[in-house]
Amino acid sequence: MKAKAKQEVIDRFTAAVGPGGVVLGQDDMRAYATDWRKRYFGRPLAVIRPQSTAEVAAVVSICAGERIGIVPQGGNTGLCGGATPDESGNQIVLNLGRMQNVRELDPVNNTITVEAGCILADVQQAAERAGKLFPLSLAAEGSARIGGNLSTNAGGTGVLRYGNTRELVLGLEVVLPDGEVWNGLRGLRKDNTGYDLKQIFVGAEGTLGVITAAVMKLYPLPAARITAVAALASASKALELLQIAQRNFGEKLTGFELFSDYCLRLVLKHFGNIVNPFRADHPQYVLLELSEPRNGAQAQQALEQMLGEAGDADVIIDAAIAQNLAQAAALWALRENISEAQAHQGRNIKHDISVPISRIGQFIEATDAQLAAAFPGVRMVTFGHLGDGNLHYNVSPSEGMDEESFMALLEPINRVVHDSVAKHAGSISAEHGIGLLKRDELKRYKSALELDLMRRIKHALDPLGIMNPGKVL
Repeated sequence: MKAKAKQEVIDRFTAAVGPGGVVLGQDDMRAYATDWRKRYFGRPLAVIRPQSTAEVAAVVSICAGERIGIVPQGGNTGLCGGATPDESGNQIVLNLGRMQNVRELDPVNNTITVEAGCILADVQQAAERAGKLFPLSLAAEGSARIGGNLSTNAGGTGVLRYGNTRELVLGLEVVLPDGEVWNGLRGLRKDNTGYDLKQIFVGAEGTLGVITAAVMKLYPLPAARITAVAALASASKALELLQIAQRNFGEKLTGFELFSDYCLRLVLKHFGNIVNPFRADHPQYVLLELSEPRNGAQAQQALEQMLGEAGDADVIIDAAIAQNLAQAAALWALRENISEAQAHQGRNIKHDISVPISRIGQFIEATDAQLAAAFPGVRMVTFGHLGDGNLHYNVSPSEGMDEESFMALLEPINRVVHDSVAKHAGSISAEHGIGLLKRDELKRYKSALELDLMRRIKHALDPLGIMNPGKVL
């Protein structure tokens, strides 16, 4: 774009959102143009930060008329490069961070209507002040924003009981690629009047439109949460424990997280204030949590009894139950600090995969063996949401191997892992999305018909191809 034409477009953006809503200059834009993992770097035409849906619509209309690409962005905490512009200078970053209003909280309907720029933790706190629970919870909740959670169909630790973000949304407001606004902000749990349009945009990573607001489900706030960690001999034993826990507690079981011994050792190494609840090392661990709507003491007693029976049956080796909130937080720290501990340790090859819950043990055993045979000495950082079949199946270099040599193995390691995922009827992306990182992998593992259907939907809604160009497809 020539300098004069560029300035004219910038002036139109400024008129639409005000001077405080336009960020220019490569230094000022760098934080918006770099992905969370610092793997992708872009050079946008501008970063536009609207404050309302009307301003979003105005910006999108300008972009449609000028054929300028739009990269929607929330907290920029994604892990697949889905919110990063390219280096062409013909794309804008549309950052919704200034749209942070809670438009409505309906305690009787158990819904909260929030704008896309609301930080996830703030939505949780707004719900809690009203005596309600917003159950979406993930490591980046202090900076991740609802629009991004919706666009990637975020998962987190509560999926076992409450489902992914897709299951938590009742209505959406979306600015379409031509600048029109679809107001689907309906808080209905039953609406059988045709296609469920909102679900087209959830998980679409901004390639079909810009989500500007959403009606989300709320739940009763639990009276108590009871947290425990159990040590086990294998992931297969963890699946046995899952069945026992579900049989005993049903929907009260709201968390069931698996992590390996190497994960625990990394956390203990890099976080000196965290204490190991066990005196001996064990191959696998499960952190489980019950949410009790009434009597916490009874639930704790029932959990103690269940774990005792699991120990007698040789399902678990040992267990520790939190006796207060501080101890519960300490147990959760064992799980929640794994990603950061791994980052401190050095570069690694990450996989966000899912397989049917019943096949997790088989998958880990088979894939670990394949990787050990092909890449001797690599260390597995395996953790995730066992209750919904989602694993963060990460590979770290062998002792003494330099990072550059290890990262050269990215493609062959990915092939082993993803082929094994496909063999076990799984998915190469469970909750992080596709973005740029897995776009080419998607072609390998999605059927030609599925990809064609996705392209048809994309072309029908975004015929100019301006919505998050180059992502997903």
